Amino acid sequence: MTCQLRRSSLSTTLLLLVFLSPFVVLVRAASVLGSQGRALLHWKATLRSPQLLASWNVGSSPCNWTGVACNIARNGRLVVSEIQLPNLSLAGPLDALNFSAFRSLANLNLSYNQLNGNIPPTISALSNLVSLDLTANRFTGRIPVDIGSMKALQFLNISQNQISGPIPPSLSNLSRLTEMQLEDNKITGVIPEELGRLAKLIYLELGANQLTGSIPPSLGNMTKLYHLALYGNQLTGFIPRELGNLINLAHLSLSNNSLTGRIPSSVGNQSKLEILYLWMNELSGSMPPEIGKLHQLTTLALQFNQLSGQIPPLLETCKGGALRILMLSNNSFQGPIPATLKNCTSLYTVHLEHNQLNGDVSKQLGVYPNLKYLDLSFNKLSGTISSDWGRWHNLTFLGISNNNITGVVPSELGQLSKLEELDLSSNYFQGEIPRSLGNLAHLYNFNLSNNQLIGEIPAELGRMSDLELLDLSRNGLIGRIPYQIGNCMKLHLLKLNNNNLSGSIPFEMGNLVYLQDALDISHNSLTGEIPTQFGKLFMLQNLNLSHNGLTGNLPSTFRDMRSMFIIDVSYNELEGPVPDNKHFQEAPVEWFVHNKGLCGVVKGLPLCASSTANEHHGSKHHTVIILSIVASMVVLLLLLVLVGIALRFQKTKKHTVQAVKNPIKQGTFSVLNFDGKVAYKDIIEATEDFDEKYLIGTGAYGSVYRAELSSGEVLAVKKIHLSEHENTVDEQPFQNEIETLTRIRHRNIVKLYGFCTSPHHKFLVYEYVERGSLGSVLRIEAAAAELDWVKRVNIVKDVARALSYMHHDCVPPIVHRDVTSNNILLDSEFKACVSDFGIARLLNPDTSNWSMLAGTHGYLAPELAYTMRLTTKCDVYSFGVITLELLVGTYPGDIISTLSSSSGQSLFVKDILDQRVSLPVDQVADEVAAALTLAIHCVDINPETRPTMKQIFEKSSAQPSPASLHALKFSDLMTREI
Repeated sequence: MTCQLRRSSLSTTLLLLVFLSPFVVLVRAASVLGSQGRALLHWKATLRSPQLLASWNVGSSPCNWTGVACNIARNGRLVVSEIQLPNLSLAGPLDALNFSAFRSLANLNLSYNQLNGNIPPTISALSNLVSLDLTANRFTGRIPVDIGSMKALQFLNISQNQISGPIPPSLSNLSRLTEMQLEDNKITGVIPEELGRLAKLIYLELGANQLTGSIPPSLGNMTKLYHLALYGNQLTGFIPRELGNLINLAHLSLSNNSLTGRIPSSVGNQSKLEILYLWMNELSGSMPPEIGKLHQLTTLALQFNQLSGQIPPLLETCKGGALRILMLSNNSFQGPIPATLKNCTSLYTVHLEHNQLNGDVSKQLGVYPNLKYLDLSFNKLSGTISSDWGRWHNLTFLGISNNNITGVVPSELGQLSKLEELDLSSNYFQGEIPRSLGNLAHLYNFNLSNNQLIGEIPAELGRMSDLELLDLSRNGLIGRIPYQIGNCMKLHLLKLNNNNLSGSIPFEMGNLVYLQDALDISHNSLTGEIPTQFGKLFMLQNLNLSHNGLTGNLPSTFRDMRSMFIIDVSYNELEGPVPDNKHFQEAPVEWFVHNKGLCGVVKGLPLCASSTANEHHGSKHHTVIILSIVASMVVLLLLLVLVGIALRFQKTKKHTVQAVKNPIKQGTFSVLNFDGKVAYKDIIEATEDFDEKYLIGTGAYGSVYRAELSSGEVLAVKKIHLSEHENTVDEQPFQNEIETLTRIRHRNIVKLYGFCTSPHHKFLVYEYVERGSLGSVLRIEAAAAELDWVKRVNIVKDVARALSYMHHDCVPPIVHRDVTSNNILLDSEFKACVSDFGIARLLNPDTSNWSMLAGTHGYLAPELAYTMRLTTKCDVYSFGVITLELLVGTYPGDIISTLSSSSGQSLFVKDILDQRVSLPVDQVADEVAAALTLAIHCVDINPETRPTMKQIFEKSSAQPSPASLHALKFSDLMTREI
């Protein structure tokens, strides 16, 4: 009986233990989670924006918190295994986090936040951590030596911080490490030779720091290395030949250092090498011929060194069809361009300028269907240009200036329909300028100066509507200046000096109202009077009419040319008074000497005779009388017209009569190249008083109409939405601002011609851009499909160029305020122009004058909602939204929310790119990846961490750009999270 009772008691106890064991485990798990939760809450309390982690509270399990994931450890306990909190704008230190509570943590990602202070040495307590990502924060201090004890670590990224001090040699203990990224910090000292022990390392990025000393040969031991980047440091010494042992290397960047000596021939062992950046060093000697054996090489960048000798045959490199970018400029290469380059049909960009290359250029180059950029300037090349060059149909830049090229300019160059820049200056070209060049509708820089060209200037050049710089100086051109030049409305530099041009100056040149840098037609045989229309060139800084046979007076309209810095009219037959304004009063007499009889305010010129003054006064008196009579007749005629209007519309509604009655009464009109009042009348008639059928777009500040004037000119007219209060405000500040904005001249900014304002209307007059807004193109399936990745990347560059100009080149800087896809207009060739400057304001760099929140919802920077302070960083945010919109194909609201939220949701690049076009490849893919990286930085919630538009433009326009290609590789496009 006793034994049975004992057995029964034991069985009961065992059953009870079996029944209670899960609860014991849960209690232990809860205990562990509880300590981890308390540690996280303690850290949260030290952050400056704890509300960003609202789900972190004592009422729920840490496993349900934002960015926190749990797993069951080996001992059966439920523990925190991952903390993923990227892009949350978390601000504060990291040292308050008790790392010892998270010994099972495998993944810690705090990238793209605003965490500051030192990286705590206690982080080494994370003994099972596999991935540590602290990218793009504000950490300072040194890399903790203790990180070297984290033996499980495979991924380490602390790039884009402000880390200083040396790289700890203890990092060489991380034997499982496959990726180490320390770039873009302030790290000093030498590269530890111990890093060569990291045998599993695949990706090593130490660029953009302040490292000194030489490259340790021990790095050659990391034979699994795929990516090695040491660019942008202060490294010296030779390139170790041991790097040739890195047979798996695909990307090698040692650029922008102070490396000396020869390029080791062992680089030829790196048979998988795709990108080789050695530019901006002090390398000397010849280029090793072994480079030509790298059959997978796509980019070879050796520019800005001291390399000499001949360029070796790039036989295998070209034969494999891989080479796309060849950059050897600014060296001392001699001899001919290698013959093998003739068969390198894959070439996309070629920079050979500033060397000593020679030989017949027509025999050294072939047909390149993909070639976009070719610069052979400043060499010793001879021979003629082959007509085959006209088959490079994708070419946008052709430069061959400062060589010894002879023969004629081939008419076949007129077939290069995408050409934007053509510089053949300082050679020995003969013959006439081909009329076919007038077909180059997208050319904006055209330079044939300092040659031996003859014949007349072709009138067909007037068809170059995008032309901004035209230099035909120092040739033997004859005949008249074609009046069609006045059609090149975008010109801001025109040089025709030192030719044999004759005849009078066409008055149509006065239409070139954007001329700014120079108008030089000196040293010719021009006759006749100076056109009074030159007075409209109010942005012109340098006017040189000297050494001609010009007669008559200086136009009185010259006194309004207030931007003029130099005006040289010497050595002509001019007479009469010099216009009286401050500029002429301070001008040197040398600008006016050797004329027939100039007089007046210039110190050194004779005073004008009193009789001349009296005659002038009498002439003015007669003019006043005549003008008074004419004015009276105009008033009488106007009254008759008004009576006719009243009779015609007497049966219409009263408010309609009031709207059209004397619409120009007390109005102000300033439209370049148009009579203001006539333009106002034409616009009202062309739009039928802004009828909706002419409406082409609506924005936050007004509606845009297409207006085709009676002259055939097509304009875009933005009718401003006016409130009752705005109708009563002083017009003078508005007029002053718009008049200032009309002086803005940039190829990626829609030209603002002026404004019209009356009691009933206020509208801005812009140039008309054919394809309309980027937003409308993206919304139409067929149009969006036509917008391939090359076009999209170029649009990003165009917009960045325009905003950089506004922010950094205008004085004072201009903040656009409403940068949206609807305010980015595309021309027929998809060139992007920023529009809608009617709502912009001129700001001083450190002040703001905004008193209300306005703009387009979704593109406004988030800080405007609570600071009401507008800065250039607001435009940067809007630019980021537009760039994402271009890449995604639609407004990227969900993506921005995910980037800025604490949802922990993963986004993969391959999933977000616009599916209406196939995935980008090769260099275009790299540029898309770089654009995506820039966009993510631009939409950062914190304006201080956003880049400037100047930085954005420099990164987006660099080609190739280590900064962009290191940010996000094409190989990541399939699997990389953002």
